[in-house]
Amino acid sequence: MHPIEENPLLRVEGLKKVFRSGEADLVLFENLSFQVNKGEMMAIVGQSGAGKSTLLHIVGALDRPSGGAVYCAHSQVNSLSEDDAAEFRNREIGFVWQFHYLLPEFTVLENVAMPLLTRGQALSIAESEASNWLRQVGLEARGHHRSGELSGGEQQRLALARALITKPQLLLADEPTGDLDGRTAEVVFDLIARLHREHQLTSLIATHNLAFARRCHRVLRLEQGRMEEVSPESLPA
Repeated sequence: MHPIEENPLLRVEGLKKVFRSGEADLVLFENLSFQVNKGEMMAIVGQSGAGKSTLLHIVGALDRPSGGAVYCAHSQVNSLSEDDAAEFRNREIGFVWQFHYLLPEFTVLENVAMPLLTRGQALSIAESEASNWLRQVGLEARGHHRSGELSGGEQQRLALARALITKPQLLLADEPTGDLDGRTAEVVFDLIARLHREHQLTSLIATHNLAFARRCHRVLRLEQGRMEEVSPESLPA
C-alpha cells in the first residue's frame, strides 16, 4: 500500500483501562499511545482478552478509559457528555462488529436506511441512499428480503453498508470476518479494503486474521497490557 501523509484523524495518549475484580484491580492495558493518519487502514492484533474490543469501544465513545485521552475529528472523545458522545458516534464513526446486530423484522433495504431515518432524513432520500449502498456491497437484488434470509457473508456486507451510509470518517471493525469461513471472510475483507479506498476512510480493524492484518498499512500488537507497532510484512502469511 502507498504511504499515507501524516495527518492524524485519531490520537490516543496514555490510555489506561482498569476493571474492578472483587478486591483487586485488573489492569487491562495502560500507557497506550498511538495515532492513525487520515486514509490509513490499521490492524490491531493480539490474543483474545488482550483488550482489542475495549480499545475500539473507547475510541468509538461507547466506553470510557480509566486514564489518558482520545482525540478524534476535533473532539476529545473521552470527555464528551452522553448526548455529545451519541452525536459524535452518529456523525463520525461507522461500526462493524463480529456479530452484525441487524434488525430481523426489517428488510435489507430498511436495515441500511435505518441510520438516516433515525437522523430524521426523509424516507425517499434514505431509501435511495440505501439502494446505492446495497449496489456497492453487491446486495442490490436482496433489498426486499428480510435480513435473516441472508447468508453470514451477506449479513456482514449488509452491516458494512449500514455502517457507511452516514459517511463516517472513521470505520471501527471488531473481528468483522471472525464468524465467517475462509473464502467468505476473504470476500468481506476485500470489500472492506475496496470501500476504504473508494471512500477515503480511516479504518481501525481488530482481527485475529494475520493474513488480513498483513494487508493493512500498519499493525499494532496489543499484548499483556502494552502496545507495540510491528511491520505488516513481519506477520506470518
